[in-house]
Amino acid sequence: MASYAFRTEWRIGAPIQRVFELVHDSLAWPKWWPAVTAVEQVRPSRDGTTVGSVLRYTFKGRLPYTLTFDMLIDRDEPPIHMGGRASGELEGTGLWSLREEAGLTVARYDWNIRTTAWWMNLLAPLARGIFTSNHDFVMRSGAEGLGRRLGVPVEQVELHQAAGR
Repeated sequence: MASYAFRTEWRIGAPIQRVFELVHDSLAWPKWWPAVTAVEQVRPSRDGTTVGSVLRYTFKGRLPYTLTFDMLIDRDEPPIHMGGRASGELEGTGLWSLREEAGLTVARYDWNIRTTAWWMNLLAPLARGIFTSNHDFVMRSGAEGLGRRLGVPVEQVELHQAAGR
């Protein structure tokens, strides 16, 4: 399997609570995040929180394919952290971390995944840069959509992109 580690920050001119509410409500992402084509709840949590719930995400970037994976939510600490474990066409972990800095909300997403699709693993040595660029496009579409939803500017910064094997 090919491994990827992406770190993206969005710098948003809006209060942390409002940003957290929109990012936390991933069932509504398709309304404002153009690269997210579908989010559905596969399993609710047992205690009424989000921890333990499973959501199915489908993303479509610039490339001629979609990626679908399930996310088991294992962390939900409003308004600072939320994250989970992905399985399906991508496997790994995703973590949103929010903080206030200089009058902005900084939303950082750490996405450490492996591809499971045979064709992606076969192409990874040649197409790693293309797959990385596609990820950046997906995240940029989220930043722009969030900015439109909030009516504020959002700056995206790619902090670090490390690619494994």
